[in-house]
Amino acid sequence: MTNQNETPIYDAIQQYIKNRIVSFDVPGHKQGKGHKDLVEAFGTKCISMDLNSSKPLDNLTHPTSSIRRAEDLAAEAFNAGHAFLILNGTTAAVQNMIFYCCRKNDKIILPRNVHKSVINAMVICGAEPVYINPGVNTEFGISLGMSIEDIKKTVRDNPSAKAILVNNPTYYGICSNLKEIVRIAHNAGMLVLVDEAHGTHLYFGDDLPISGMEAGADIAAVSIHKTGGSLTQSSMLLVSDKIDAEDMRQTINLTQTTSGSYLLMASLDIARKNLFLNGKDIFKKVCNLAEYARNEVNKIGGFRAFGNEIINGDTVYAFDKTKLSIHTRAMGLAGIEVYDILRDEFGIQIEFGDIGNILAIISVGDRELEIERLLGALSEIHRRFRKEPMNMLEHEYINPLVIMSPQKAFYSKKRALPIEDSAGHISAELVMAYPPGIPVLAPGERITEEIIDYVRYAKEKGCAMMGTKDETMNNIETVEE
Repeated sequence: MTNQNETPIYDAIQQYIKNRIVSFDVPGHKQGKGHKDLVEAFGTKCISMDLNSSKPLDNLTHPTSSIRRAEDLAAEAFNAGHAFLILNGTTAAVQNMIFYCCRKNDKIILPRNVHKSVINAMVICGAEPVYINPGVNTEFGISLGMSIEDIKKTVRDNPSAKAILVNNPTYYGICSNLKEIVRIAHNAGMLVLVDEAHGTHLYFGDDLPISGMEAGADIAAVSIHKTGGSLTQSSMLLVSDKIDAEDMRQTINLTQTTSGSYLLMASLDIARKNLFLNGKDIFKKVCNLAEYARNEVNKIGGFRAFGNEIINGDTVYAFDKTKLSIHTRAMGLAGIEVYDILRDEFGIQIEFGDIGNILAIISVGDRELEIERLLGALSEIHRRFRKEPMNMLEHEYINPLVIMSPQKAFYSKKRALPIEDSAGHISAELVMAYPPGIPVLAPGERITEEIIDYVRYAKEKGCAMMGTKDETMNNIETVEE
């Protein structure tokens, strides 16, 4: 065991500052000496730590000292073969998982409710998706996990696929039977890639769903900043001891910045230490707060905060009880409408709202005071804003019709069409509500009337629809046929 009290990157930075090194390198603000406004905005200590790669501070793309030590500590903390610090967000971590195992025309098995980073990775590398339609909870209008029988069939039908990608958990806290998926994939000679953008806490809390590394997955993308306490945009990519770490580093260095932020790296270092030493207590508190909030929300009326009761042993194999997912449709309000009311009327910013649900992220930074404020606001919304639940869209999952690879569609000759007239054509771009960034339509998929209806409805309810070249989303780029 190494000493998890260490913070090698942060310590190296502090020693560098103490040594009063004269800087004739970048960044140009020279630790704030050339930019007083920057110091006033961010503080002397923060700006003094914004440094450039050098021998005393190591180099992110080829680490040999403090950064390498931080990687080793993180690998031990997360029970991984190796851990990489990712500074381009978990988007880059997810994409590097795919770049590592997929080449042009290689198949990858994945659920449809993936993040847009997965689709974009396929556009870049030329991989072809084999979608497993996740289960759907029609009561809440949410996508669930992948059923084991569907995975078995898809693996049999696509024996040349390179990997299976799994969300663990989904935005709503849904987890698939990850350990069994790993067994099936490995028996078929496939890798298992796990998108754990919302699953850092699974590695450190008690009585939570299994983590990717514990389940035997090959690679996992973990967004430390979301629930682990590091600065925004900082992430980690974990690999098992069956993956050649230096091969993976070569892949990562295709996209990793060569000007790594020491602020982000130090935050990952400090967050890892805190998670390892205090994670059990941290996430026990988070679970208690979330459970209390869930019970109180369900007393208000109109709202439904769902939890372990939706576990069915297959498409909902486990539930991440730190997630406060609340269904709003019985209120006659779309989730995005509740999201807007909470912000505009009550000064409360939650993670996202979609057609039928909202998600409040609860972390160690929350207190009972904030929970009570949220509960009071939801009670007031029920009193002041509820409507009859009429003309509400039944569900948000739409079965994709894949006609060509995302790469081929994205780089095809295109023609813009009014979205209302685009049914039957092949999309050349993404369409999604963000957050959560799950595509309604991806490049290479057939546009249907159901998709057009969904987009129209989502826009009417105030969803931020993104992805199209036309920012108004009145037009969509299609493949010229």
